[in-house]
Amino acid sequence: MKRFFDDREIRSIQRREEDNNLRLSAMVESGYRRSGRVREIFDGLELRPSDVVSVNDLDKLPVISREEVAELERRDPPFGGFCDETADIDRIFTSPGPVYEPHLGENELWGRGYFAAGFREGDRVLNTFSYHMVAAGLTFHEGLRSAGATVIPSGTSGTETQVQLIRDLKVTGYTGTPSFLIAIINKAEEMGYDFRRDFGLRRACFVAEPLQPSLRMRFEDEYGIDTYQMYGATEVGDIAYECPEKAGWHICEDVIVEIVDPSTGKCVEPGKLGEVVVTRLNDLFFLFRFGTGDLSSIIEAECACGRTAGRLSGIAGRVGEAVKVRGMFVAPSQIMRVKAAFPDIRFQVIVTREAYRDLLTVMVMDDEHYKSVDNTHFGKVFSEICAVRIDRIETVEGILPDTDTPIIDRREWD
Repeated sequence: MKRFFDDREIRSIQRREEDNNLRLSAMVESGYRRSGRVREIFDGLELRPSDVVSVNDLDKLPVISREEVAELERRDPPFGGFCDETADIDRIFTSPGPVYEPHLGENELWGRGYFAAGFREGDRVLNTFSYHMVAAGLTFHEGLRSAGATVIPSGTSGTETQVQLIRDLKVTGYTGTPSFLIAIINKAEEMGYDFRRDFGLRRACFVAEPLQPSLRMRFEDEYGIDTYQMYGATEVGDIAYECPEKAGWHICEDVIVEIVDPSTGKCVEPGKLGEVVVTRLNDLFFLFRFGTGDLSSIIEAECACGRTAGRLSGIAGRVGEAVKVRGMFVAPSQIMRVKAAFPDIRFQVIVTREAYRDLLTVMVMDDEHYKSVDNTHFGKVFSEICAVRIDRIETVEGILPDTDTPIIDRREWD
């Protein structure tokens, strides 16, 4: 049986470094010629393409955060000057900010992660990510197909519909967020099913949301579901994935990952915690050193699975103030846009977690300004700007505490 997606996963460390350096040098040369933003960055730093020819040279360039990408795209739509718009772009996606992303076109994108998770020909996999405008649905669909699986594009259908699909189509696998899978299981049990006995779903690969150890144990021990995690960002695609050893996340073959000190942009020592900074090697979207805002470290020890790529130790938290809620980032800048739409209302966003699900609560100062606002309209505007629905609105008598912090993350991951 085929053990690896392709031979690139087991090439020598030296060969991988040589290949990455060659591809990076070519991307720099192409980006300088075809991307106005890259040219502006290099010229501003008095750099030439010949100054960045290896991974070790990348720290000559600045780390670019997601919010900076969004601002650059706002000033220079649609791609902030990072993309050659005369290139053949098959699809354009969007994510909150808004940020526009050209599809990078690699059919194997995410395929290695799904392959490592055990998805193969004969599997029928429920893809519960949205297929509308955001990259997730179609991108993960293609990744599953490249691993050989049959995809059921259930998207964001309700839990009862998902249960019916699992039953009628004899689904064997799931991809989506862990909180949605537990919601589907809970719905199945409400409908009178014994999930482990009555269904054949035995494999799940999660993206866009942390998998709590306690929930992983529940999936695997109670329901017999073998669980895996993948990690990525819409701006750069797949970054890392778990193998059957589940001892860290292998870095994907088409990305360069640096772990840097957020205050300096310089790489930290191996094993030390820092921000995950990613450069995706491609010839379309010339985004160098994308700062994910996530904290992790590199595991250099060999993995027993045989893959030779380095591994991330997992995600230890966030560098900045942006918070991921149910798989979507909610940034302070978005909250400020809501505040601008309702300038007289004083409110604060609190993120908590209950029963394996993120809850977004808006704490509102209870005064005459708030009383004049329709909650339904407020919630609609909030959802349109932040792409996340409010779970509840709570009023507060008097002054809100710490109103200078627009969003507070009170979740505990244990």
